[in-house]
Amino acid sequence: MEILRDIQALRAWREAREGEGKRVGFVPTMGNLHAGHMALIDNARRRADAVIASVFVNPLQFEDPEDLARYPRTEDDDIAALEKAGVDAVFLPTETVLYPHGQDDIARVDPGSLGTRLEGSVRPGHFTGVATVVTKLFNLVRPQVAVFGEKDAQQVAVIRRLVGDLDIDVQLAIEPTHREPDGLAISSRNRFLTAEQRRQAPAVHRALKRAAESLAGGHTVAATLAGARHWLAQQGFEVDYLVYCDEVRFEEQTRLVPEGRLLVAARLGRVRLIDNLAVHTPQAEESAD
Repeated sequence: MEILRDIQALRAWREAREGEGKRVGFVPTMGNLHAGHMALIDNARRRADAVIASVFVNPLQFEDPEDLARYPRTEDDDIAALEKAGVDAVFLPTETVLYPHGQDDIARVDPGSLGTRLEGSVRPGHFTGVATVVTKLFNLVRPQVAVFGEKDAQQVAVIRRLVGDLDIDVQLAIEPTHREPDGLAISSRNRFLTAEQRRQAPAVHRALKRAAESLAGGHTVAATLAGARHWLAQQGFEVDYLVYCDEVRFEEQTRLVPEGRLLVAARLGRVRLIDNLAVHTPQAEESAD
């Protein structure tokens, strides 16, 4: 596996793959790799001849400096995991490499109104940071296919819009959320949970499943969401949001839609957990006919 730390080395690697006529798959990450990331790598390997991953904790998408500072950085372990997974190259830029003129004066990519809803409302500027770094990485790597995880469903929607609106020539592949046996979505932030919080954490996924069952059972969206929020609060969570929205614009819905999704962000102490669940209901499909 080649380790690339600057743009010149990355471009040389990419030009060599182009000369070989190889289809390139790309998996961008922020490191602290886990089983979910390895599933993204496997997905990319099925779709491409050569796979490159990146590891970069992007400061532009953190609105809280303390959150940025405490985000786990495990470069040696990440390199070992990627090599074991059969990755052909890893791009490991520093902040100076990607943002040579600093953050304050950099041109940024506006994700539009989609980036201001839900997660974008709670974390202002977050999706602008995501859109900016993903655009830069796509321009540098020029992959034929890029793989992202469904756990960050709104982020996936932002990147889909980015690719479509800016005519970026890349195919997106979305890997389903990978979970622990008790249903907790695998995340780098799970390591910050105390033993007691880890026992509580699967309630986030259970709340979504209970809400989906409630909607399927004919209960209203308003009653379902109110009940789910109340139940999560009883389990010790501070709920940032628990909503039902469409899967394209991520606008909150008060009635069932054919392609809907439940999304939640909730806190246990200092640890913030996010999750989502697709909801495809016969009632919505019938009303749409």
